[in-house]
Amino acid sequence: MSNAILYTMPGTCALVPNIAVAWLNAPVTIKTMERGDHKKDPYLSINPKGKVPALQFDDGDVLTEAAAILAYLGAKYGKEGYARDQKLGRKEAEALSYMTSEVHAAYGPHFAVQAFADSDSAQKEIKAKTYEKLAKHYERLESNLAAAGDWYLKDRSFADAFLYVLTRWIELTPLSIDNYPNLKKHRARMEADESVKLALQRQNMEPLSSPGK
Repeated sequence: MSNAILYTMPGTCALVPNIAVAWLNAPVTIKTMERGDHKKDPYLSINPKGKVPALQFDDGDVLTEAAAILAYLGAKYGKEGYARDQKLGRKEAEALSYMTSEVHAAYGPHFAVQAFADSDSAQKEIKAKTYEKLAKHYERLESNLAAAGDWYLKDRSFADAFLYVLTRWIELTPLSIDNYPNLKKHRARMEADESVKLALQRQNMEPLSSPGK
């Protein structure tokens, strides 16, 4: 019986803990909201930040922020291959910190450029700079993955779940996944995973990779 509810929304980074729950077979119920519901009172009473993901426990306590939720899930339900090794655990924390605090944060002007500038010309300039910055991040991710192999940290970890989301978001930008062949292969590898397929289904999302590619 589930003792927690993970709140998600299509297209968001909530897919990361959603995948983690599936990988771990953790007793967590996935509740996917319609877009806009995260700004309504019922959800704001759970997470006043008005963002997903949020993990609500049966005692009413709530944990927010993807990295924090992943840390909890790993500690509570983790097993071999999920940062049980101390070195892998440290590297996983480092990778997730980079992906959340730098790469994800760099998407801010893409998702809400109006928060950074008012005029059309200023917004256009900010977006151009944003995509230049994102391109450098994707080059780093591509290089790191090329050196590691199939998985970002050599062994599969929660970092791969967040990396997968980033390989989806690139489709929202002028950048092309075709310029990052290792990231493209990683995305296809993730979408061949039955747990990832389940997480996508639970979050009303579709895979992006073509079969066999």
